[in-house]
Amino acid sequence: MSDNRISELLSRIPTDLFIGGEWRASSTGERFDVLNPATGEVLTSVASASPQDGKEALDAAVAAQEEWAATSPRARSDILYKAFELATTSYAEDLALIMTLEMGKPLDQAAGEVAYGASFLRWFAEEATRIRGDYFRIPEGHLQAIVVRRPVGPCLFITPWNFPLAMATRKAGPAFAAGNTAILKPSKETPLTSLFFGKIMQEAGLPDGVLSVIPSKSSRDITGPIIEDSRLRKLSFTGSTAVGKALLKEAAGNVLRTSMELGGNAPFIVFEDADIDKAVDAAVATKIRNMGEACNAADHFFAHEDVYEEFTTKFTKALAAKTVGAGTEDGIDVGPLVSQKQLDDVTGLVQRAIEAGANVETGGERVGDSGYFFAPTVLTNVAPDAEIMTEEIFGPVAPVVSFSDEKELVKIINADSVGLAGYFHTNDLPRVLRLAEKLEIGMLGVNSATISNTAAPFGGLKQSGMGREGGKEGIEEYLETVYVGMPAPDLS
Repeated sequence: MSDNRISELLSRIPTDLFIGGEWRASSTGERFDVLNPATGEVLTSVASASPQDGKEALDAAVAAQEEWAATSPRARSDILYKAFELATTSYAEDLALIMTLEMGKPLDQAAGEVAYGASFLRWFAEEATRIRGDYFRIPEGHLQAIVVRRPVGPCLFITPWNFPLAMATRKAGPAFAAGNTAILKPSKETPLTSLFFGKIMQEAGLPDGVLSVIPSKSSRDITGPIIEDSRLRKLSFTGSTAVGKALLKEAAGNVLRTSMELGGNAPFIVFEDADIDKAVDAAVATKIRNMGEACNAADHFFAHEDVYEEFTTKFTKALAAKTVGAGTEDGIDVGPLVSQKQLDDVTGLVQRAIEAGANVETGGERVGDSGYFFAPTVLTNVAPDAEIMTEEIFGPVAPVVSFSDEKELVKIINADSVGLAGYFHTNDLPRVLRLAEKLEIGMLGVNSATISNTAAPFGGLKQSGMGREGGKEGIEEYLETVYVGMPAPDLS
């Protein structure tokens, strides 16, 4: 990727706050740097929102709410369709390169996120025109019930750095389709994608105030006052379980409606009857996608004792062959981790596992002296209750454990406090159905590496969160239900 192309793109990315349809500096004049994780160098700086800016963003959302809610479903749908077209045609290459520059993922994976993220705009453009209520006579017969569906009202989206476009569109699509206004507070690591998304929505015709984008170097200072404001009606957060718990406590003050997509620690299980080569391909794909920095990435691997050696050997060979480097270069499989902190966290987990007796089959260390690269890693001789098996890794690291008994394995997996995603490989259909009932996990991939799809509900069980994004369920998170009872007509 040429420096000229990067410089030209950076010159076109908005770096101010987007509030009430206007691009403007922070009220304090503060800015913060956005780094390229492949080099550690500064890409650009963006305005850092203050609590006053957050209040003004909520003011704008409240002011626009009534008129936007009264806009016809077709008009809302047309705007979302237009945004989808812009994201997948005029700005597809720009969006992919922005994500690669500020987050690190290889360009082909970034292009995949553009397609995936934009698909939520199209899906919910379709759902906007299909919102339904209900009309029925109650059992006693004296009342006629009318059920009305209406927007929840102004929303706050707090999005993470690992999928900066998709996590925004997965919230904005259904919210706007249902007639809600919103404030988007992106991660400080990846604000550029969100700001560019704001530009696209503005170009698509979204009315002023319906969306504000307010990056900040201090998330808590911004989100706290907004959440405490009684005018806010909905909070949607994607991120760690620890932060989600803290936000839920804040939201309780106003009994704020919430959606939480929180941490995962996905198991990947290879049973004795699995197609090992296909299982290896799937294991590699779900481990290195996004450098392992995904809430639904496979984190710990269990292989039946009958196939453990074959799977581990082939898996290690496949991961060791992957190319590590800057995502803007050709032929790269694994880009850098997002930050020095993330690199330190992953390095610490691996080092402590080694100190506890784990064997490094491949990788196990940082790559290069600049940037935040970590080698694809396979660890063996790891106990099922080891830290690296029970903690979400968020890196290209795969501990592999042997097992012999399905029931005992289910107990081990279900003992985890989270239950977002899981993967298993088997050709035994009764086992598939049995595990779907037994595993305390919200999403299961069977003989597959991919489960995320716009048309399917995304979300987990236990401390992996509440609510669902995507699918027909996604728009329900942004609609209130109002029951109207009136005297039933006399049909005699």
